[in-house]
Amino acid sequence: MDVNIIGAGLAGAECALQLAKQGIKVRLYEMRPKKTTGAHVSADFAEFVCSNSLGSYDITNASGLLKREMEMLGGELIKIAYDCQLPAGGALAIDRELFSKKVTDLIEQNENIEIIREEITQIQDGPTVIASGPLTSDDLANSINDFTQSEHLHFFDAIAPIVECESVNLDKAFYASRYDKGEASYINCPMNKEQYEKFYNILINAPKIELKEFERDAKFFESCLPVEVLASRGVDTLRFGPMKPVGLIDKRMGEENYAVVQLRQDNSAKTLYNLVGFQTNLKWASQKELIHSIPGLENANIVRYGVMHRNTFINSPKVLNATLQTRKRPDLFFAGQITGTEGYTESIATGLLAGINMAKYLKSEELLTLSKETMLGALCNYISFDGHKYFQPINSNWGIVPPIELPKKERKNKKLKNELFAKRSIENISAL
Repeated sequence: MDVNIIGAGLAGAECALQLAKQGIKVRLYEMRPKKTTGAHVSADFAEFVCSNSLGSYDITNASGLLKREMEMLGGELIKIAYDCQLPAGGALAIDRELFSKKVTDLIEQNENIEIIREEITQIQDGPTVIASGPLTSDDLANSINDFTQSEHLHFFDAIAPIVECESVNLDKAFYASRYDKGEASYINCPMNKEQYEKFYNILINAPKIELKEFERDAKFFESCLPVEVLASRGVDTLRFGPMKPVGLIDKRMGEENYAVVQLRQDNSAKTLYNLVGFQTNLKWASQKELIHSIPGLENANIVRYGVMHRNTFINSPKVLNATLQTRKRPDLFFAGQITGTEGYTESIATGLLAGINMAKYLKSEELLTLSKETMLGALCNYISFDGHKYFQPINSNWGIVPPIELPKKERKNKKLKNELFAKRSIENISAL
């Protein structure tokens, strides 16, 4: 039976090549160049829209480990990326035009892949992988919306920064819930008036990222406004909003603070926390300065910066299994950034897994569920974890993998910890 793949970006191209090399016929749909996205500039497949970097290739880096896992699992695009590599220190930077050309040529020459240059406006019947990306066309998005139900599809990305829990200074920050309701599940970073005014001045003077032309008419929800927009409404707006100190008492001091930044648990392992109400469109350097001005976060390790941009993604925890198969329809899979994964490497990796598992589904084999101890397994577990209260896209990072217990004297040795993470993951993949 033929497989429909919607979208010939990084995820769709990888998925198509995975299926084709197993002798499975693929119909690969791509709407460009007949219909453009406003961000792509060519008609080639697997186009890099923003930067030309896939991040680090050092396996003691989360992104680097993900690349190694893809190589071990038989990834096709990662091989082409190394063939197109440019000098960039420890990063895998590529000649993006050459890369897209090589991927396009490889697909066009594959007898098992039929290329159909047209827009798909409805989810098709039969085995299908949707890899249409964050710039999915409106008509297809409406069809996905009908399938997932409206509350499970998001059209604008409003993301708050995430920090590693272990990098928070708990000599200054404290655990508490407002009015002591329930368990003390939030980390709270208190500010006096002088600290708040310094924070506020950094915020209102920080440069913002320019929205692209096709994003400028987007409307933000009032409950999801960028923190800099709230700040522009007055010096005390944040103190009566996301930084409200009422009901948050540091029992060590016994006093109510002038303002408080709250951090909410972001993963089941309690290793990642997001800044509550801090959706932002500030440039990343400014975000770093702002976050590091908050008491308790002076040395915070920021694993994801805040962004505000058009980005269609499904609420994967309600829709997908960790195999990338939908829960409602076994012959339908999603892959790439539409699943809520961020980054080029992550898009390719989920396309790889979707291709492997679609092939297994067609052969009536058990689908591959990767261990959470692998980076790709942890990523897929994160986006399919049904316990998220507020799901937002994320990329590969050490905070999503299960922790490793080290002797007390070694607990702050990040290099050793990352080496052990990588070793554990490689052993898991090798055992498949």
